Amino acid sequence: MAWQPEETGLRQILQLLKESQSPDTATQRNVQQKLEELNKYPDFNNYLIFVLTKLTSEDDPTRSLSGLILKNNVRAHFEKFPEEVTSFIKAECLNSIGDPSPLIRATIGILVTTIVSKGELRNWPELLPSLCTSLDSDDYNVCENLFFLATDEDTEVRKNVCRALVMLVEVRMDRLIPHINSIIEYMMLRTQDEDDSVALEACEFWLSLAEQPICKDVLTSHIERLIPILVKGMKYSEIDIILLKGDVEEDEMIPDKESDIKPRFHKSRTHSQKHQDADGDGEVSDDGFDDDDSLSDWNLNWEIKESGILVLGAIAEGCMNGMVPHLPELIPYLISCLSDKKALVRSITCWTLSRYAHWVVGQPHEMYLKPLMTELLKRVLDANKRVQEAACSAFATLEEEACTELVPYLGFILETLVYAFNKYQHKNLLILYDAIGTLADSVGHHLNKPDYVNMLMPPLIQKWNVLKDEDKDLFPLLEANMNSPDQFDPPDKDFMIVALDLLSGLAEGLEQHIETLVANSNILKLLFQCMQDPMPEVRQSSFALLGDLTKACFQHVKPCIGNDINPYIKLVLTQLIDIINRPNTPKTLLENTGKSTHAITIGRLGLVCPQEVAPMLQQFIRQWCTSLRNIRDNEEKDSAFRGVCHMINVNPGGVVQDFIFFCDAVASWNVPKQDLKEMFYKITGDKGKCCRSIL
Repeated sequence: MAWQPEETGLRQILQLLKESQSPDTATQRNVQQKLEELNKYPDFNNYLIFVLTKLTSEDDPTRSLSGLILKNNVRAHFEKFPEEVTSFIKAECLNSIGDPSPLIRATIGILVTTIVSKGELRNWPELLPSLCTSLDSDDYNVCENLFFLATDEDTEVRKNVCRALVMLVEVRMDRLIPHINSIIEYMMLRTQDEDDSVALEACEFWLSLAEQPICKDVLTSHIERLIPILVKGMKYSEIDIILLKGDVEEDEMIPDKESDIKPRFHKSRTHSQKHQDADGDGEVSDDGFDDDDSLSDWNLNWEIKESGILVLGAIAEGCMNGMVPHLPELIPYLISCLSDKKALVRSITCWTLSRYAHWVVGQPHEMYLKPLMTELLKRVLDANKRVQEAACSAFATLEEEACTELVPYLGFILETLVYAFNKYQHKNLLILYDAIGTLADSVGHHLNKPDYVNMLMPPLIQKWNVLKDEDKDLFPLLEANMNSPDQFDPPDKDFMIVALDLLSGLAEGLEQHIETLVANSNILKLLFQCMQDPMPEVRQSSFALLGDLTKACFQHVKPCIGNDINPYIKLVLTQLIDIINRPNTPKTLLENTGKSTHAITIGRLGLVCPQEVAPMLQQFIRQWCTSLRNIRDNEEKDSAFRGVCHMINVNPGGVVQDFIFFCDAVASWNVPKQDLKEMFYKITGDKGKCCRSIL
């Protein structure tokens, strides 16, 4: 049963509220004394919220005064309120948020913001859903309170309002549209907030809004004001430079602190990353580039130069179409910035150039790829640790984009990476391992030459031996996870991921030559444990390693998986088809797990079990073709297309409705192998026997 006031107590509090409005000083002192006494009774605050929200027989000033007294009590004693009192107050606020009286609505808004400012948003899960529901109301009084919160000057309230608006953009954008211009104005103001924590919360709004289909329509009229605000916020402040040690140019000899050994690893994209060949929707105006001035003539304060390079990297994906005409001039300028005297400029330039690596790889190598590779490798050996980290990550991205285009330069690349073993401190060594693993993954069997293996393996083995003595050895770390969880600290998951990724790269590069190493180790036993790790990134790297070991030395993997996969095909295939056909797949999923990866898996299932997979062809063939049309020619794409060709041979009717998509996907090949080309011809050519009778 809901709390109800006692009549006598209610009359006493109403009398006290009347007296508190008296101008007499003695009366005011008496009221203050009585309020202090009443605060000793837990349900006093229940009476105050009751008067504010329920006692409509009283005039609005008296009800509002009751709410303001309660607000002061919340500010001073909220953590001491009994749980049932706190719950009653919150419930009454939500029930009365649309009160007909503007004064009462405003008072309730003040009370809500005060509760939120006490850190209660996390303990008030009903608040945001209730406000979302309120937005469905046609009563403006109900909608008004969310926007009332935005006017509060308390920092915590402003942060929580920004968080609330971000959540509403994601779940109830339709209800924000009538107010969207006011919201955008407010968020632009908050993005410039003097409190950095508020400004950061406000920046999340633009990220969420950018994911909405209506983004372009609602932002077009504001974009000329918004962009300068965002760009201004990208320039380092003096405090930032101090914290980042921006005045330190050479620090490679300074050992990393233990707290530093949590690197932002270059996260390898899944195999066969879906590339976008300059197909961004954004446009970039020519206004920023004066035809009479060369980019090399820029004479800027280094902090402004650094932020400008950051902006160029940030817009690379969404504005690629608009950027392409400027890249022939811009890329050489950026390459020259890799030699800038300021380490922070060199490091951000590494990242920005990595954002355009796909374009670089598609141009004449002598003009762009070779100069970029040469200068990036110089920065890999930079005397500044931050630059080393950025260069290593950028080079790993270049490796993924260039793939076998790097084969002519492998000797030079390996010489540089091996030399870096002797320069790097602990943190950057981990990133170096990842770069080597990515290189092996990208060039495949081309790394499998005695000269390259002899160059690469000794420093790797030497480093592993050192790590073994320092309790940071990767394999004992994995064994600790399996055998002795109670005797050692939990393993560092970053080390596990790097170890797994490096092993994947070595398996990809060494191919069957890794067989003896696998035979003489317990790697598969450890791998089984890693596949069950609670961290998704560990599991993802574990399954990737299993795939690479299966290709390199299946004789050692087969005893662990059994002889017959047919019973599992339908279960796996159903999940893969569901994922590949999901609409509005989040961009992070496309980048990190990839519809292309799922499409390749379906193709490989069709390669080994076409009879079982072919009946479901019509359920996935269109999205399958769309997912793989932008993948570069490589072995994974080859095996996937062979699989789908086998499926079409078994079930030609499954491709009829979407045959044009299959033809488009086939046309994405540059140089398919001859036998694969013949398979395409049998299906698409004039003499094709599979589809001709149906078509």
